[in-house]
Amino acid sequence: MEDQAHQTGPTAGPDHEQRWAELADLVLIISREIQFRGYTDERAVPLSPSEGMVMRYLQREPAAPPSRIADATGLQRTNLSTILGGLERKGLVERRADPGDGRGVTVHTTERGRANYTLVRQEWAAAVSEAADHDTEHLDAALTLLTAVETGLARMRPRNRATRPAAET
Repeated sequence: MEDQAHQTGPTAGPDHEQRWAELADLVLIISREIQFRGYTDERAVPLSPSEGMVMRYLQREPAAPPSRIADATGLQRTNLSTILGGLERKGLVERRADPGDGRGVTVHTTERGRANYTLVRQEWAAAVSEAADHDTEHLDAALTLLTAVETGLARMRPRNRATRPAAET
């Protein structure tokens, strides 16, 4: 194994490795804090982390077959089916027969689903902004970095499902 002290580049060395680990820890902690917080608006429909991933995807793709949703979110198809059932019961999505393929279905966001996503994003924004004392000095840099990390992680996601994801807690 190569000694990290001899590596070069912007991500080389033990100091950078520790800082990347700290960033990952903070992202997980922030996500958890947002989940624990809940919502102040009684109209908000709470979502599990997996339901949130599906709804985020469906904001960009308001109608998609389950296979595409599973691929985009990294969820197992069997788990996705359960998640979609829960979202349907909450009135946030609906499954419709695919007009191009009579055997397939397409998942669509409902008006309630779109409104709920807008509402919970507003709540998240208010909570995160307040937690940061409304300091926006480094907000654009943080968004740029976190977007790059999210894009890179999605690109590197194992496609064969042989690699087990970390347990959801």
